[in-house]
Amino acid sequence: MPPLTDAATRELLLANGREPDRDHCPVFKLFNRRGPATWLICKLHADGDTMFGLCDLGVGEPELGYVSLDELKEVSAGLGIGLERDLSFKGRYPISVYARAARAAGRLLEDQGTLEAAKRG
Repeated sequence: MPPLTDAATRELLLANGREPDRDHCPVFKLFNRRGPATWLICKLHADGDTMFGLCDLGVGEPELGYVSLDELKEVSAGLGIGLERDLSFKGRYPISVYARAARAAGRLLEDQGTLEAAKRG
């Protein structure tokens, strides 16, 4: 699991967490190289553990929800290879747009055409 020690990233996540009703863009993407699980994370709560974002475990039902950073670290250690942070990912749309597109497709998508269509509703 990549550490969230980057002070700027952590502060952005915490700032987003202080605005719970705002539809934030994802700040980072985590994925499992050996499997379909992917997370787009947009908020970190003040407890430093509870994150909010779009979770796609690869079972055809991506959903918005909460995930524990500590639990992800445990899962990552159990995989032996760890989860990875996609350093090239840039959240360009609010998390609700990614969620709308993912629900329609049954999986997390990042292509601009699909996201633009989801943005329009």
